[in-house]
Amino acid sequence: MDPVLCHRHGGVMVLTLNRQNKRNALTQNMYAVLVQHLEQAESDPEVRAVLFQGSAECFCAGNDLNDFLALDQVNEQTPVLRFVRQLPKMTKPLLAAVAGPAVGIGTTLLLHCDLVYATADARLQLPFVNLGIVPEAGSSLLLPLHVGRQRASELLLLGQPFSGQQAADWGMINAIVPAEELLELAMSRAQALAAQPPKAMISTLALLRQSRPADLEVCIERELELFLQHVNSAECRQILTQLTAR
Repeated sequence: MDPVLCHRHGGVMVLTLNRQNKRNALTQNMYAVLVQHLEQAESDPEVRAVLFQGSAECFCAGNDLNDFLALDQVNEQTPVLRFVRQLPKMTKPLLAAVAGPAVGIGTTLLLHCDLVYATADARLQLPFVNLGIVPEAGSSLLLPLHVGRQRASELLLLGQPFSGQQAADWGMINAIVPAEELLELAMSRAQALAAQPPKAMISTLALLRQSRPADLEVCIERELELFLQHVNSAECRQILTQLTAR
């Protein structure tokens, strides 16, 4: 079965991470497919909103470490880097339905979403430093805007998990909902956004996103520069090798 599923529900494109045996951990192939779908969503006027979800009561366990180790070098064309560059380019509403673990990119992706809904068992984590790498997807800039400088430092430097309820209390998540209602609620919100006048929607989103610093893309590029240095380093490779050997 395809590890990334794409379905259309009216004006909503639903992207489902579907690698259940690996808790939806992302591979470079999955990133490439996601970029393709996001580019399609951005260019297709019939797509009015994009909803991310995970299968099997798990949103995303982050990057597949074995897949990362298999890369000889991470470079500018590596799909994960293309993915994090694509996120801030999106002009249409992005939503996420989060159940269970949301690790690494599973959490930083949410910082780019306009509406996020989660279950009570959602558990978020940003273990970049723990893995010998640095934050990505603009999270070193966006996270402090959501949760404050001191809390962002704690979350990024220590990499400890935090609950969906905590994330909601801090403003990262719109609402915590029962598991059986998650997808229905997220889809209803996505369809409601898709039903709005599209030009007014895109313009209003652009106004809302003005709260993001103008140097977000500069931040992403700086993160990527440091990410490339660290992910190709002996320190990072040793940590990843030890983790995958467990």
